[in-house]
Amino acid sequence: MLDPFQLQNMGVNPANIGFSYLTMESDKFICIREKVGDQNQVVIVDMSDPTNPIRRPISADSAIMNPASKVIALKAAKTLQIFNIEMKSKLKAHTMTEDVMFWKWISVNTVALVTDSAVYHWSMEGDSQPAKVFDRHASLAGCQIINYRTDQQQKWLLLIGISAQQNRVVGAMQLYSVDRKVSQPIEGHAAAFGDFKVEGNTKPSTLFCFAVRSQAGGKLHIIEVGQPAAGNQPFAKKAVDVFFPPEAQTDFPVAMQIGSKHGVIYLITKYGYIHLYDLESGVCIYMNRISAETIFVTAPHEATSGIIGVNKKGQVLSVCVEEENIVNYATNVLQNPDLALRIALRSNLAGAEEIFARKFNTLFSQGNYSEAAKVAASAPKGILRTAETIRKFQSVPAQPGQASPLLQYFGILLDQGQLNKFESLELCRPVLQQGRKQLLEKWLKEDKLECSEELGDLVKASDPTLALSVYLRANVPNKVIQCFAETGQFQKIVLYAKKVGYTPDWVFLLRNVMRVNPDQGLQFAQMLVQDEEPLANINQIVDVFMEGNLIQQCTSFLLDALKNNRPAEGHLQTRLLEMNLIHAPQVADAILGNQMFTHYDRAHVAQLCEKAGLLQRALEHYTDLYDIKRAVVHTHLLNPEWLVNFFGSLSVEDSLECLRAMLSANIRQNLQLCVQVASKYHEQLGTQSLVELFESFKSYEGLFYFLGSIVNFSQEPDVHFKYIQAACKTGQIKEVERICRESNCYDPERVKNFLKEAKLTDQLPLIIVCDRFDFVHDLVLYLYRNNLQKYIEIYVQKVNPSRLPVVIGGLLDVDCAEDVIKNLIIVVRGQFSTDELVEEVEKRNRLKLLLPWLESRIHEGCEEPATHNALAKIYIDSNNTPERFLKENPFYDSAVVGKYCEKRDPHLACVAYERGQCDLDLIKVCNENSLFKSEARYLVHRKDPELWANVLEENNPFRRQLIDQVVQTALSETQDPEEVSVTVKAFMTADLPNELIELLEKIVLDNSVFSEHRNLQNLLILTAIKADRTRVMEYINRLDNYDAPDIANIAISNELFEEAFAIFKKFDVNTSAIQVLIEHIGNLDRAYEFAERCNEPAVWSQLGRAQLHRGLVKEAIDSYIKAVDPSAYMEVVNAANNWEDLVKFLQMARKKARESYVETELIFALAKTNRLAELEEFVSGPNNAHIQQVGDRCYEEGMYEAAKLLYNNVSNFARLASTLVHLGEYQAAVDSARKANSTRTWKEVCFACVDGEEFRLAQICGLHIVIHADELEDLISYYQDRGYFEELIALLEAALGLERAHMGMFTELAILYSKFKPQKMREHLELFWSRVNIPKVLRAAEQSHLWAELVFLYDKYEEYDNAVLTMMSHPTEAWKEGLFKDIIPKVANVELYYKSLSFYLDYKPLLLNDLLTILSPRLDHSRAVSFFSKMNQLKLVKPYLRSVQNHNNKSVNEALNNLLTEEEDYQGLRASIDAYDNFDTIGLAQRLEKHDLIEFRRIAAYLYKGNNRWRQSVELCKKDKLYKDAMLYAAESKDAELAENLLQWFLEEGRKECFAACLFASYDLLHPDVVLELAWRHNIMDFAMPYFIQVMREYLTKVSTPAESKADANCRSTLRLLFTSAPTRASLELNGDFLILEY
Repeated sequence: MLDPFQLQNMGVNPANIGFSYLTMESDKFICIREKVGDQNQVVIVDMSDPTNPIRRPISADSAIMNPASKVIALKAAKTLQIFNIEMKSKLKAHTMTEDVMFWKWISVNTVALVTDSAVYHWSMEGDSQPAKVFDRHASLAGCQIINYRTDQQQKWLLLIGISAQQNRVVGAMQLYSVDRKVSQPIEGHAAAFGDFKVEGNTKPSTLFCFAVRSQAGGKLHIIEVGQPAAGNQPFAKKAVDVFFPPEAQTDFPVAMQIGSKHGVIYLITKYGYIHLYDLESGVCIYMNRISAETIFVTAPHEATSGIIGVNKKGQVLSVCVEEENIVNYATNVLQNPDLALRIALRSNLAGAEEIFARKFNTLFSQGNYSEAAKVAASAPKGILRTAETIRKFQSVPAQPGQASPLLQYFGILLDQGQLNKFESLELCRPVLQQGRKQLLEKWLKEDKLECSEELGDLVKASDPTLALSVYLRANVPNKVIQCFAETGQFQKIVLYAKKVGYTPDWVFLLRNVMRVNPDQGLQFAQMLVQDEEPLANINQIVDVFMEGNLIQQCTSFLLDALKNNRPAEGHLQTRLLEMNLIHAPQVADAILGNQMFTHYDRAHVAQLCEKAGLLQRALEHYTDLYDIKRAVVHTHLLNPEWLVNFFGSLSVEDSLECLRAMLSANIRQNLQLCVQVASKYHEQLGTQSLVELFESFKSYEGLFYFLGSIVNFSQEPDVHFKYIQAACKTGQIKEVERICRESNCYDPERVKNFLKEAKLTDQLPLIIVCDRFDFVHDLVLYLYRNNLQKYIEIYVQKVNPSRLPVVIGGLLDVDCAEDVIKNLIIVVRGQFSTDELVEEVEKRNRLKLLLPWLESRIHEGCEEPATHNALAKIYIDSNNTPERFLKENPFYDSAVVGKYCEKRDPHLACVAYERGQCDLDLIKVCNENSLFKSEARYLVHRKDPELWANVLEENNPFRRQLIDQVVQTALSETQDPEEVSVTVKAFMTADLPNELIELLEKIVLDNSVFSEHRNLQNLLILTAIKADRTRVMEYINRLDNYDAPDIANIAISNELFEEAFAIFKKFDVNTSAIQVLIEHIGNLDRAYEFAERCNEPAVWSQLGRAQLHRGLVKEAIDSYIKAVDPSAYMEVVNAANNWEDLVKFLQMARKKARESYVETELIFALAKTNRLAELEEFVSGPNNAHIQQVGDRCYEEGMYEAAKLLYNNVSNFARLASTLVHLGEYQAAVDSARKANSTRTWKEVCFACVDGEEFRLAQICGLHIVIHADELEDLISYYQDRGYFEELIALLEAALGLERAHMGMFTELAILYSKFKPQKMREHLELFWSRVNIPKVLRAAEQSHLWAELVFLYDKYEEYDNAVLTMMSHPTEAWKEGLFKDIIPKVANVELYYKSLSFYLDYKPLLLNDLLTILSPRLDHSRAVSFFSKMNQLKLVKPYLRSVQNHNNKSVNEALNNLLTEEEDYQGLRASIDAYDNFDTIGLAQRLEKHDLIEFRRIAAYLYKGNNRWRQSVELCKKDKLYKDAMLYAAESKDAELAENLLQWFLEEGRKECFAACLFASYDLLHPDVVLELAWRHNIMDFAMPYFIQVMREYLTKVSTPAESKADANCRSTLRLLFTSAPTRASLELNGDFLILEY
């Protein structure tokens, strides 16, 4: 049994370890629901990592984990959900129509659901819903469902439940067949399904095992369900007894699992006993108690094929079969060799070797070879599949017409599985001799043979390919590779060697392949180096290629091997290039062209390339400038494109040197290439350096082409200038024109000066530069002074006609003739800017020069503004009817002309500005010249709000003058409403209310065309409200065409309430008028007068509402009645304080509208006015009132008579009972409570009866309350708080006989007994201890000091520790000898054993040994001895010490030895020492050595002897004259010196007899010469003579042998000398040795 861990150590609350909270669907997960604080959570313990439980905040009624994966199923009420914890996703959900009483995973994808009526299966696949499987049998009605099992195919289903009947737990099961759709009820507590293959059957049988504990005893049944499979023999049904110990009379099975591997049934009972049964025979294998607590949940333990479970203390227990011992256990302990044989055979276990060997030999000797072969083949662990067995079968000759026993044996082995190595050899040898190779191939495919090197060698002679297959299976790498090589499968060698990790001599193999086939050798070599770590040295592989001069293959190999371009392979890269540059330069050129390698010797390769004529490759590798210059000048041998690119790899200095060398060598041949290089790399080499290079060779052509390639992309001014310069020198005038026209980078001043100095025949480049960069004036001067006037005409006609104004200006500056200028203008007609021309001429005061030209253009129909502007300026200056021109001409620019006129004539400026709507310019001119009237007229006609906003700004110093002109002149003249509207809006926007009033009075009140305009009247009143309130009332009375409601509301918002009232009253809006009086003026008297004058219902309603808000409820009610308006009934009801007035109002309201609220309040008002007769009549008739609500209000306000009527009307018996209680009608209240049948009502009536001391009625009510556990505490508290203890006890005693009596009643009655009738508590507990809440009663008993009852409860609650502590603390009341002895062995705290010993010492010392007898199996005897030693009570517990001495405990032995020593019982001490050796022998010996009694000192010597302290032992015997003991101990010591010392001591003491005795006692230790010397010296030869006779006899016996040894001769010589009596010193030579005797 294993104890993996404790759930409490994982942080699991002990209160949540139980059947209702903990589930375990498999040995992979344990799931616990618990509550931490206010949070519900689920704890998932992964059995593979139990120290890290998973906690999730989940509220559910039940949670079960999937047996295989982290998928959890949750149940809350009728809702079921399945979640994947790892993916954090919901897999399925369903809501049941019935409550699920029990559920369980029956497979990894199916959940079984058990309801009150049926069983459902819910699959996780797809969107399936729970499917009903079968209905529950009637026999399971009222049972608690504890398990649900199925067989593997889910063809047989089993539902298990238990129930309490006749003081025992009865099990009920329902077995259901899916195929036959029938159920069978069975009495049973635990069951399981298992598969078992009966010997001889082809298919396993489905067995149903179940256990039951009935009144007749326990039984285990094993039966086969369903029909046996085809060809199967049926399984014989088994029924065996299940033993239950006498102390477990109420025990019963709770769980069963079947270990399929060993065929063992594991059965666990409620009391923690485990029973192991053999599945095949039903034999009980083992039984023991493994837990003191109930194991309430179990599952199969897959790893051990055992069982795993959890008990109520949170221990996770696992039980399995020990495979090493089970067979021996069955054989030796159970004395059941057949069972051992079956278990060993079934599970392939060791331990039954002798049984199988004996059976095999018996069958073999009887000639039953087929059965013997079966035994040998099926023996576990292959114990009989040996060479000896094969030899035995080989030795038996075959019978005629029958297969030989050996073939029979091999046939059985082949049917069972694979043959071992020796069997495979012995079988294949004759098969190959007969040439039946196909059989061998068949067996290999079926994996029937164990392949080995020997088998491969055997097969190789016949078929190398088949041998290769054997070698491969046998994993013999050297032979496999040899076969691959012999069969030409070289490509497989490397793959195989890598696969098995074998390393052959690769180079040797490669040489062999090369000799046969170089191409295959190439492939083989490539395979050798295809990995990151090559299998062979590449240098060696290259050497192999070069040995055969295989340049092509070597090149292919190296190209593949060196493709990763590693630095360490540089020498190989050099070698590859070298061999190809010598033998195949074109290949080397291709390799270098691919740029595959970078780590070879570049200098060496460069020289080889130059020698091979590969100048391009040589240049790529040269690094020395001298070498590069030597090679680069041969440009005719190089690819021009490559050479240009090559310069990109050189430094700047080297590139310039190479270019210089190329130009020096052959400038004509190399100039084009130099230009290309310079063009491509000018940014790196520097344009300036390149220009200087070309100039140093005076190569302007080269410079032109070089700069021409970069000028279009360069931004450097010098580049562009040099290019222009080079183009000029090479005569490329067109290119000069292009650059001058297109380039923006050259210095125009420098280029202009250069072109002037160049004196080109064509001045077009100069013209372009001057035109682009505004040097026109200089150009005109240069051309005019150099008599190149034709280029001026060309310039303005062909190049840029738009420059004519500037040219004209220049010509005017040089005093050119006017005719020339006029002709030039006429020639360039219309292609230039007239404005610029006018500006240029105007600057020089020659504007009239253009008059003829301008007039001619106008006559031609020109509409260009610039032309007309110029003509206008001329007319204005000449005063040629300018105003008419300005008003009539539509083409001039008003802004330009107006600006021109501002200083000359402001009026003309206004005309021009007004014509062009130049608002700001016109306003500015008018302000500056005080033309406000013109400005006002313009603004009114313009109708532009933005312009108005601009002129009406506060910071405008001319605003007042402008406003005056607008009011007096501009608006008076206009008849356009829009102009008036825009102006008014402008004044409003500018926030000028006073000015606006002034304006509006002018318009509205002065009888203008706009006097009756509604909007203007509205605006006038509103403006007055805002700016001058004193005029508002006047305007209200004078004006009639305005929006009265809107104006009134605006007046209200501006607190002009009287004006608003006047408006409403003037226009007969009476409701609004009275609203102003009420809400704003706040004068209800005026409002009342106004209402009487109007006499309108709406007015009265408003007045009533106002009066109600002012608290004038009576007046408000009168107003509402006059208005016949019940709409405010809720406010009236809430505010009413006179119920009579309210009744009137409500009666009016009910006539108007039969609202439920109105009728409800009317009923309440009638109740308040005590009109009970009207009330009763009203509720009896049809109504919509909430009578229940009114009744509650009456009840709350103490109007119980009215409430009684109302509750009776609505049949609310619960509230009626409460009302009757208040009226003192208790009997009627009880009757109503009976009709109400509500716990709350019963409580209320009961409590009222208690207060009224109507205890008979209170008990009637109480009996309906106590059956509800939640209400019991309140009832008891109520009785107790009022001191009615006797009545309360009587009530609970009467309630015990109720059908619905529950634990709380028994518990509370026990607590009451403990407080008030302790004499009745023991009887109550003995009758009902199983139905009380023991922890709660324990506390009550402890508080009441009822110690005997406390012990009784602790015993029943299995808190044995507390029971023992209580008996020891209060022995007078609680201790009973028999009870104490029964309980003390059951305690869990070992410390209590020792406390109990102390207790018995103080309280019952004479019974201490009885207690020790009970505790001895569990006591630490060393500690017990230490305890009694400290208490000095070892003598008292001597019987206990005697009884436990068989444990050979050191402390016990020493304590008992000390007692025996004190008692001077030497015999007992000697017996103890001889029987038990675990004590401090030396310490005891040292103490006994000083004892007064000789017998104890004798024991001390005995102890010294036992510890090989022979000398101390002998000395102690000497002191006490224990001669016999001294002689024995000396003899046992085998110490010759000690024996001789003892002899001498005997002689010194004169103990001649002892001397003689010691000679024989230590015969083997004494030297005869020493004995002879001592006897002779002390003249006691007579005492020594028997010794010498024996010595002589022994020596003579040895001498008499035929082959006398040298030692015998020496002995005889010695003997002769011994009897020489002369006292001399003799020296005798015997066979070359000397024997010296000294006397």
